[in-house]
Amino acid sequence: MIIHSKIDKGIIRNSNQDAFIAGQLSENIAFAIVCDGMGGANAGNIASEIAVKTVSEYLYNSFRENLTIDEIARMLSSAISSANLQIYERSSKNDALKGMGTTIVVAVTLSNQAVISHVGDSRIYLVNESITQLTKDHSIVQSLIESGKISEADAKVHPRKNVITRALGVEDTVIVDNDFITLAQGDTLLLCTDGLTNFVDVDTIFDTFKNNEISLVCEKLVELANLGGGGDNITVVTLTAV
Repeated sequence: MIIHSKIDKGIIRNSNQDAFIAGQLSENIAFAIVCDGMGGANAGNIASEIAVKTVSEYLYNSFRENLTIDEIARMLSSAISSANLQIYERSSKNDALKGMGTTIVVAVTLSNQAVISHVGDSRIYLVNESITQLTKDHSIVQSLIESGKISEADAKVHPRKNVITRALGVEDTVIVDNDFITLAQGDTLLLCTDGLTNFVDVDTIFDTFKNNEISLVCEKLVELANLGGGGDNITVVTLTAV
């Protein structure tokens, strides 16, 4: 896997509540974790940092050679559940941190397979000859879209478009969505926070991949998000199959 990444606080926010990590567990296994924290003062960045640290350490400590894709999926669910409980317990013991939480998207690649896991409205896309959203937002507007009450166009301007229905740290347990995909050579997984997707439409994201070397894509996407308003923190990570 070829890994690239970029994080930026945007042009409106004074602090960055996003967090991420990406790397290799072995020669054949790569991973990326992206989180978007929420909460007052510094609570959001604490939640996202706890999640990234807990899940990445869990992966490193639990990793062994010859893991199957199903074992990796179970490992991810356990890691994310552990992060959820740590954030929940931390916020329960500190009034300044009450209500903090974070989204999370994780991808682990094994040869030509990948496990993706997510909670919240940060996203993972598959980019090749087209661009496909692999995750489904846990949000109010997504629920309204699925029930037929609003269109996807309406969702982009809905007053509650940033309200999520699931996050790490809100309750002592959390439901983690997992999925499996097959990767072909040249396929790229894009992990990102809504600081990208709220300010750059999906067609422009795809055009950025088509018109730039992969090494430049993350930086270009961050530039576009800032040109589009830069109203939130922006994190983008790409994993490209070789």
